[in-house]
Amino acid sequence: MSQASVADTIREYMSLLELLDDAYWEASTLRHKDMLYDIISIFNQEVAELNKLSVMDHHYPYEVITEGIRRVVPKLDRLDEHKYEVIQRTKTLTDFKEILSSVLAILEDQLGGL
Repeated sequence: MSQASVADTIREYMSLLELLDDAYWEASTLRHKDMLYDIISIFNQEVAELNKLSVMDHHYPYEVITEGIRRVVPKLDRLDEHKYEVIQRTKTLTDFKEILSSVLAILEDQLGGL
C-alpha cells in the first residue's frame, strides 16, 4: 500500500471516530465506555493536530504527530479482540471491522510494521 496522504488519513480517522462514538453510546458497561473513550480521545488529539495543517498540505504523505497515536495500536487490538462484547449494534460492528483494517494499515505504515 502506498503511504496515505494527510487527507486520506483524516477521512479514515474521522470515520473511525464516528463509529467509536456510536459504539460508546451503545456500550452497556462503564468498562467498555472507558475503553472506547480512551481510544476516542487519542484519535481526537491526532485529528485536531492534522486539522491545523493548511488544506494545501493535505496531499502530502501522512506522518504521526501526537505521542498518543503511537501507543493506540494495542488498544485497538484489544478492542478488536472484544468487539463482539463491546459493540452492540450489527451495523456499527460491521462498519467497525471494515474501517479498522484501513486505520491499522495507516498506523502500521507509520510505525514500522508494529
